[in-house]
Amino acid sequence: MNEGTVVELNHILEGPEDAPVLVLSNSLGSTLGMWDDQAPILRERFRLVRYDQRGHGGSPVPSGPYKIEDLGRDALALLDRLEIESASFCGLSIGGLVGMWLASEAPERVERLVVCCTAARFEPEMYDARASKVRAEGVDSIADVVLERWFTPEFRAARPETVESAGSMLRSTPAEGYAGCCEALRDADVRDRLGEIRAPTLVIAGAEDPAATVGQAEELRDSIPEARLVVVGAAHLANIEQPEAVTREILEHLEPALGDGR
Repeated sequence: MNEGTVVELNHILEGPEDAPVLVLSNSLGSTLGMWDDQAPILRERFRLVRYDQRGHGGSPVPSGPYKIEDLGRDALALLDRLEIESASFCGLSIGGLVGMWLASEAPERVERLVVCCTAARFEPEMYDARASKVRAEGVDSIADVVLERWFTPEFRAARPETVESAGSMLRSTPAEGYAGCCEALRDADVRDRLGEIRAPTLVIAGAEDPAATVGQAEELRDSIPEARLVVVGAAHLANIEQPEAVTREILEHLEPALGDGR
């Protein structure tokens, strides 16, 4: 893919037209449907934009590897296309990484930031190996391992239908899109950008998240000016495992955006 080329992201726009804008950004191996528990509440108060990362869901699947800059520019292009000057941004995992890149690269576009179950730097060797495996054998070859990282054993036992639904979302991800985003995670490192973030930031971590640990979340809290950290009892997809708690924390953090007369 040519440097600087953006893709036209699949998205859903809903909620009051005159409300402050909130963008939700999905994780690796999911779609905008991962936010289905949050959307009904958030769209009552926000102009809500949910989108699929490139290579995921209904978005185009360019050849990889991708870079975190590509995903960030895709999101900026979507805001431009929707004529949104600035918005609050909430992303999980790779979506959170996109949010941190955006908030440091284009601070005037990000009003308030929520980053969930993410890190400034992921494990490069693991994601390099996963990209190779998925290209060779398909997403199904890693699905069971991923689902074990997405949800705690207790949740998998208690809510098998939710886990099955998440598994269907994962397995439907195009192999090239999944692998390309693995390579973005392999290469991304925003540690030197964190001090540049000026948007008020909430970090949400899963207490049992093996992909983005509480220690990595503490690094974000300590490196982003005046950031706040909340830990919930969940693994990697905390917004699905603890939907009420995560929705409540998002709303509380974004409350000032609702009161500014926009």
